[in-house]
Parts: sequence; C-alpha cells; structure tokens
Amino acid sequence: MLIRKLFKFENAHIVRNCSSDRCRRSIHGHSYKVEVLLEAHALDHGQMVYDFGLMKGTIKDVIDAFDHAICFWDKDDPDYIGLCKTFSARWISLPVSPSAEQFARLFFVVIDALLKQTTMANGEGDVLLHSVIAHETDTGYAQAFRDDAYNPRMGDIALGDIVFSEQVRNEWRDPAMYDKLRAGALFANPAVELQIKP
Repeated sequence: MLIRKLFKFENAHIVRNCSSDRCRRSIHGHSYKVEVLLEAHALDHGQMVYDFGLMKGTIKDVIDAFDHAICFWDKDDPDYIGLCKTFSARWISLPVSPSAEQFARLFFVVIDALLKQTTMANGEGDVLLHSVIAHETDTGYAQAFRDDAYNPRMGDIALGDIVFSEQVRNEWRDPAMYDKLRAGALFANPAVELQIKP
C-alpha cells in the first residue's frame, strides 16, 4: 500500500547549464510542492502504513528548511555563492544543481536516511520510502525512485555535502538534528499506549 504526504515551500535558485536562458542566468523562484510516498505491506497498530502526524516532525523540518531560502550548486561561481550567503540568512548549499530532478533525489536521500535511523514504536511494518515527487510548477514535476536517488550517473548526493545555513538550522525544533542524522544517531517515534489490543 502507498500513502502520500504533500509539503509546500517557496524557494529561489539558478539552474546553471540548462537550456532555458532565463533559468540559467537569473535568480528566480518557484512555489514547490513535494510529495513523499511511503509504502508498506503491513499496517501499524492504528491500521496505518505510517501515521501522517509523524511526517510533521523531522521530515517536515527538512523540507521546510527550503522555504524562503536560496539554493545553489556548490560548484557555482564563488562570488555568486558568497553573495547568496551574504544577502540571504536562509541558504542551502547542494552538491548538485537545484533542479526539480535533483530536489526529488536529494529529498529522497535525506528522508530515506531519516526513516532508516528512526526507531518505530507503534507496530509499523516494512515501511519504506517509495518515491519523492518535486513539483516545480503546476505543470512540471520530477519523481525520484530509489534507483534514481543513488545513481552516480545523476550525481552523488551525500548527507555531508548538503550544508544548511545557521538561520535554517536554528529554526528546526532541534538545531542539531542534521548533525545527528549525519552521525548515524537514532531518532525515536513516540511510544503509543494501545486503547484496543490487537
């Protein structure tokens, strides 16, 4: 079974080397919609694949980090990167271009790590990240699956190569969350007192 959770954020970027002249030469923004699709072959004690409420925690924090932020490819011109950091408190440095395709892959890599490092506490079964869809516009989106996220031909995405500005980190519920994720720390879902015994 699949479930899907929708997140929204506003973000600015330049997509270097793309075919569209406006997109590759000028800072511009989009109203993004990101869909996170989870799959499982069993249901938890609440008879859910994964409680939507749980996705409002760390997963939401990671996606919300991109809201009102400027993203740049860490291989871009150093002067441009310096200006982004100087004139925006909210910035994110990426090891890949900030295209819809790479956003879908990047969110997959980060959310996949979060799920793998989360201790389930309500009878969740084989919950896996199925795919991530990044809508850049109303008419265009990219969908990344596991094989895409970890495909070196599309560019390597390592957790340590994604850098969030201090302002972004300070706005998380736990400012050290990403450091913990990179270090392999475990995250725990809340324990649930069952009202009806299975």
